Amino acid sequence: MPDDARPLVSLDDPATDPSDVAGAAARLLAERTGVDRHDVALVLGSGWGGAAELLGDTVAEVPATDVPGFSASTVAGHVGRLTSVRIAGTDRHALVIAARTHFYEGRDVRRVAHGMRVAAAAGARTVVLTNGCGGLEPEWAPGTPVLISDHINLTGASPLEGATFVDLTDLYSARLRALAREVDPALPEGVYVQFPGPHYETPAEVQMARRIGGHLVGMSTALEAIAARHAGLEILGLSLVTNPAAGISPTPLAHEEVLEAGRAAGPRISRLLAEIVRRL
Repeated sequence: MPDDARPLVSLDDPATDPSDVAGAAARLLAERTGVDRHDVALVLGSGWGGAAELLGDTVAEVPATDVPGFSASTVAGHVGRLTSVRIAGTDRHALVIAARTHFYEGRDVRRVAHGMRVAAAAGARTVVLTNGCGGLEPEWAPGTPVLISDHINLTGASPLEGATFVDLTDLYSARLRALAREVDPALPEGVYVQFPGPHYETPAEVQMARRIGGHLVGMSTALEAIAARHAGLEILGLSLVTNPAAGISPTPLAHEEVLEAGRAAGPRISRLLAEIVRRL
């Protein structure tokens, strides 16, 4: 039986190989977009959504709920679609994933990792992971973009299953970080700490993160990066500091603050990201 004729399997079935669902998703995207291969994938977190419009010409948009393995977004600020973009001045295509599943949404970690497996199945060799996060460095004011140099995963979970051993040395590519600095030499870098969420961190947890080497705290990215490495993708991570973290911030934390910081910084960081992607 040809691959396209196989019954669609579900990520919710533990007997299913997640790569089978990723392959089905990639085939549907190729059919809907008319693009056989996407060269780079982007996951756009809070504040980064405007970059898609600056990358080049939109070829097609596909609702996430139409694509095997994806679900409707439950988070304000996440639009829930996948977009194929022809990168300006090139014959290359980007797959823009504005359909992130967060670990705290209560869905299986397979769904958190699914976008990375789909990106690889769609032909990408590079992925750019972005997020909005809390900053632990006082000099990083809200609106500061920061390169992720490494991460600490405090979710207690992994997207890998069974005896799957993957080297995470240089998980966030030094080559891609150097390329990003060609666009903006002033970009700082730091270690991102993923907490499970959805509650914000306590001041004591923030101090713990700082003492174990963290500079940024948030609720995404690390699990995706592990899945991306396993799928063979080269990874660039970028955080937008949307607020000082708990105990550093003089005011209580609120998701509205995150969204507002993203809106304020959006045009500037979107231009930055678009220029970086053109050089990948």
